[in-house]
Amino acid sequence: MSTQARGLNNFISDLRNSKSKEEESNRVELELAKIRKKFNPGDTKLAPDGSNPSLSSYQRKKYVWKLVYIHVLGYEVDFGHSEVLALVRSKKYSEKTVGYVALSLLLRGSDPVMGTIVDTMKRDLTTAPNTNTNKKSLKKGGVKNDAIQCLALCSLANISGLELIQAMHVEVQHVLVSKTSTEHVKKKSALCLLRLTRTSPNLISGREFAPHIGNLLQDKHLGVLTSVMNLLNGLASQHSVDYESLIPNVVHVLSLLVMKKQCEREYLYYRTPSPWLQIKLLKFLQLYPNAVEGHDIGGMGGNEHVGQLINVVGRIVFETEVSDSINKSNADHAILFEAVNLIVAWGTTCPSEMLEGAMRILGKFISVREPNIRYLGLMTMAKLAQIEGSVEGAKKHQATVLVSLKDADISVRRRALDLLFVICDTDNAEQIVDELVAHLVVADATIREEMVLKIAILAEKYATDLRWYVDTILKLISIAGDYVSDSIWHRVVQIVTNHPQGDLQGYAAATLFVAVTPHRCHETTVCVAAYVLGEFGFLIAERAGMSGEEQFQVLHQHWFNVDTKTRAILISTYAKLANLYEECRPLVAPVFARSKNSIDVEVQQRCAEYASMREAFSPEAVEDLLREMPPFEDKRRSALEMRLLEKEGEDSAAVTKASTPSEVEQQRMLQSAQMLSNPPIEEELEPFDEQADEDVADEENEEEAQEQAPISPSAENGVAQNGSSAAQVQGIPKELIPAMRKAFSNLCTSPSGVLFENSMLQVGVKHEYVGAQGRISVFFGNLHSSPLQNFKVKVDRPDHLRMQMQGTQDLLDDGESDSAGCTVATKTQAKLLVLVEVTAPFDDAPSLRISFETEEGEIHEYPLRLPLVATCFMEPVNLDPGAFMQRWKSLEGPDRECQEVMKLPPTSSGITEEYMGRVSSLIVDGLKFGRCEGVDPTPWTVSGAATFRTGAKDANGNNINVGCLVRVEANPKANAFRVTTRTLHPLCSKAIKNVALVSIKLAA
Repeated sequence: MSTQARGLNNFISDLRNSKSKEEESNRVELELAKIRKKFNPGDTKLAPDGSNPSLSSYQRKKYVWKLVYIHVLGYEVDFGHSEVLALVRSKKYSEKTVGYVALSLLLRGSDPVMGTIVDTMKRDLTTAPNTNTNKKSLKKGGVKNDAIQCLALCSLANISGLELIQAMHVEVQHVLVSKTSTEHVKKKSALCLLRLTRTSPNLISGREFAPHIGNLLQDKHLGVLTSVMNLLNGLASQHSVDYESLIPNVVHVLSLLVMKKQCEREYLYYRTPSPWLQIKLLKFLQLYPNAVEGHDIGGMGGNEHVGQLINVVGRIVFETEVSDSINKSNADHAILFEAVNLIVAWGTTCPSEMLEGAMRILGKFISVREPNIRYLGLMTMAKLAQIEGSVEGAKKHQATVLVSLKDADISVRRRALDLLFVICDTDNAEQIVDELVAHLVVADATIREEMVLKIAILAEKYATDLRWYVDTILKLISIAGDYVSDSIWHRVVQIVTNHPQGDLQGYAAATLFVAVTPHRCHETTVCVAAYVLGEFGFLIAERAGMSGEEQFQVLHQHWFNVDTKTRAILISTYAKLANLYEECRPLVAPVFARSKNSIDVEVQQRCAEYASMREAFSPEAVEDLLREMPPFEDKRRSALEMRLLEKEGEDSAAVTKASTPSEVEQQRMLQSAQMLSNPPIEEELEPFDEQADEDVADEENEEEAQEQAPISPSAENGVAQNGSSAAQVQGIPKELIPAMRKAFSNLCTSPSGVLFENSMLQVGVKHEYVGAQGRISVFFGNLHSSPLQNFKVKVDRPDHLRMQMQGTQDLLDDGESDSAGCTVATKTQAKLLVLVEVTAPFDDAPSLRISFETEEGEIHEYPLRLPLVATCFMEPVNLDPGAFMQRWKSLEGPDRECQEVMKLPPTSSGITEEYMGRVSSLIVDGLKFGRCEGVDPTPWTVSGAATFRTGAKDANGNNINVGCLVRVEANPKANAFRVTTRTLHPLCSKAIKNVALVSIKLAA
């Protein structure tokens, strides 16, 4: 062999003896030039396949081996492919070996030349094994077919281009299931097919291929079984349902290994029968968590293979013993941990005896000296503790876990932290959090950030008293302030702002005032204190030593020690303090004056704007701008949970624990919901004069008959005419009603506009929505030549809306107070801010009633309606045509469908493609539906899908939402539209239909 490969050995020696990278590169370039000349000398006619026929077998193999070695060193090789393919086509085994190795390394599946080798590879795969055992024939060049099949399979697995896979996968399957294939070929073909399916997941039809896998699982060769289980695990992880029928076969093989110890001698590993195969069998069974559901462990119920499986797992869990041999213990423990993982996958369907036994075993493992076993024990116990009813068993080992938290191995400490996080609940939360905070003082820097994040989450989830939560976060900041991320102190601010119950806001303000009083404190403490004192410092201003001036002094002492980001927060706090306390204004003004020229743009802009605010706006407007912030949006996952998800992934036990609302959190959400949904009685609307209501109804019905507007009676106008019998009360003139209807309808599908306008008053609306929540700003502008006195606004509070309102002082009419209202000066505005959250479907709009008096003594009352309709809370959904039609058909029924035909007036210009384009934009931008392209073959139909978001929660704490579909069909000849809506809730269907019809009419 050395004689034959002398040239290759010399080349390798030259490269190894190179003294520099440059010398090695020069030697490689020289050799590549020599090989290129040998492959294409120029004076020799090349073969049809591009190879040089004058090269001998020895030369071709030598040069190809050199190319392979050069490629392995990292140099680019872009020629010689024809010679490689010539070797693959050879009938000599020695040449095929070199050819297939080079093919695997030098070529890709997407290379054009690969198409020329497909037939050769198919022939090598499908040729029957050589049964000729004559050694002389093999020496003369006879082919060992099973070896060649293995070469072809290995090359195909390594190249695996999509085109090559499509051309070859059928042959690989045939080789795998063929009865004439040897064990070696079956093993290679199974692993090759696994590689192909990873590249092209839908390559195999599981229902058709599963019986063949079942036959292969009956093979007595454990090497074949191991390779087949690799393939089966790969296939089942992609399409588990298709291979569920193979559970009995897998259980049978596992039973033979565990219960009967049937194993060939060469597959025994320290007297353990093929531990690798046992692990693969258990991993497959973990894909089917409902395999033992409903089985009685002590009775005769259930399928035979289920009882056999429970016996096998029981044998592994209860009879695995620690061995003196480390290698045997490692093998047995690997099988044991996979069996426990199977129990974890079964969850509550697993027999209770087995759950308890697994917990006892893990309790022993987390107390051993071996760090690897302790690591696996802690990680697996964290998974097991997530099963309902298992956390109590894990809590018995809390002391042992706390010891592991001080382990020298950082990996063990992380797993101990995870387990403490999982077993924490209302009963032991304070103890665990206090232990973690105490350990944080001496914790290693590599784990501090993770500890701080998880302590913050636990303190929030299980704080029966939120004051304890605030204290805990302040401890975290004082101990490990550099590791407290912005998301943690942001969350403190959100919770304090969103929970006005009790004295939490006052307690937080007082506690942070004390925390920020020392000259040396962490900058994060200054951030939290600045925000909270700016919002809620007025709650403690009457206490001794905590006045507004003193709040400014304790905050401003840190001005020169913090960065520009914190200074920006301080500036906003100073502006709010100056607005609340006269004594703070001369203290704040110099700060703003000095910082107007700051090099930081944010600080400069804030100071300039706050300093000029009182000159640019009226006192009422400044007061309104500097009010306390409204409650934050209550998201499904907090920023802390999202950060934990980014660090650990969806499969982490800690992430699963963090995303599950605790009982304390559910109670808090319920209290917040009750506060919003049950406003004080004094805020309910007083009824209008009955005669006035009757006159209004009569006039509205008359208008409906004339205009045939397809809107529900409660939401059709956006305005109701006042026909009060009192002569001195002025209502809305009849001639303004059509314009009011149009303004209301336009605002239902646009973010801002004028709701009402006459010679005295202009009402403007700006509204925006995110999910189930909205923010509506209403502006009341005085267009009259004199002030409008006793100006009041009363807003309806329907049951399906949670509302919080704030506005210009004395603007809101609560129906009971003696307030005379506010005064709106000429050319100024009063403002109303409404925060709203929808809790149920609806088809009406809340009323907005305005009353004021002029200097001449005229009383005006304008009953309007806020443009707050169901489509405001839609979230678009994009569906393909098949999914749309499937959902459309599933929503058939009178209670789910609402349909109406609208004929355009004869004066309209007719239905054109441009008109349909406006209708399509209206459905997408106005009604917030996702356009479903391809559903309708005609341009005269528009289909859309959306989800109606609500803030109501189901039993699991998830938001309740309603899927909505709409179809708008135009008939140009009849000059008419048909609008059809389908949802699970009749009010949703009706509301969408009403808004769509009016909007389509306005688009004409």
